[in-house]
Amino acid sequence: MQDYKKIDYSKNKDVVLRYIPGHFITPNSHVNYYMDLSDMKSRQREARATGEELAEFYNYSDVIDTILCLNSMEVVGAYMANKLTKAGIISANRHQTMYITAPEYNNSGQMMFRENTQHMIKNKKVLILIDTATTGETLKSAIRSIRYYGGETIGISAIYSVANQLDGYPIRALYSNVDLPDYCSYPQDNCPLCKSGAPVDAICNGFGYSTLK
Repeated sequence: MQDYKKIDYSKNKDVVLRYIPGHFITPNSHVNYYMDLSDMKSRQREARATGEELAEFYNYSDVIDTILCLNSMEVVGAYMANKLTKAGIISANRHQTMYITAPEYNNSGQMMFRENTQHMIKNKKVLILIDTATTGETLKSAIRSIRYYGGETIGISAIYSVANQLDGYPIRALYSNVDLPDYCSYPQDNCPLCKSGAPVDAICNGFGYSTLK
């Protein structure tokens, strides 16, 4: 594995995108960059800065009841909710506070919510928070799950996103292909890196990566 490269966020020195060029397998595709967002998601200072910068995309006219966190984004989601509340973003919840929750996955890989958490989705305006949005498959699954449990998706927030919208829902991201113009995501059965014989550097998911030796 090569050493990390990084891109600083122009508005906040504590928001840093770290990435490694290579050949990586994700659950939905093959990609030419691995983005290590573990510090942004788990270290207090970076998580707070990331959540607060993501909150800047929303204004007082938005209503957010629940932040649905994917790929271990709960810490960022909590800081984001705190900043949104201070900024005057309203919630229809009885106690005027936001829920921060994450889905469970069943044996088929589908997102689900138990009876004790379904009220956080049902009849709620839900903002989806994800680390990276590339193929869109994880987000589509989340949107379907929110609809199934009676909620309403009102938008998507991401640290990095290839697109600025998905199925009509806006994606507001701190980083995009403007920052990594040569980022590519390939179908698993049609990967030019595989066809060229480039070895796989690691298998990745929302928890991190495992190198192949």
